[in-house]
Amino acid sequence: MKDENCIFCKIANGEIPSKTIYEDDDFRVILDLGPATKGHALILPKEHSANLFELPEETAGRAMKLAKKLGEQMVTNLKADGLNIVQNNGETAGQTVKHFHLHLIPRYKDDGQNILWKPGEVSADELELIKEQIKG
Repeated sequence: MKDENCIFCKIANGEIPSKTIYEDDDFRVILDLGPATKGHALILPKEHSANLFELPEETAGRAMKLAKKLGEQMVTNLKADGLNIVQNNGETAGQTVKHFHLHLIPRYKDDGQNILWKPGEVSADELELIKEQIKG
């Protein structure tokens, strides 16, 4: 199903022009208009899911296979030194468009991007409690 008010649905289904680097029946992959680095691309499913939790498992698996394929091409053809695959869910996590998408961000030595986090500290007891909370 598509959401007629979703800009990524419109882009993924060809209603809005994009710099498409890959397309098949289920996905369109476009260059990001506000790239973090050279080659930054977005994998967009053509069917609408607001986030990872709404995405069918089969689609999620195919998206990751596509990320692997295109990531290898980016590293090889753009001579990137590495690759970040980023997927945000919810505003607090940085999601700005409510349509599941994967960011493929080629990384280059000294590219100035900092897509990392500062490791925190946690005790063994806290880890045990968190483990039990997650498992339910």
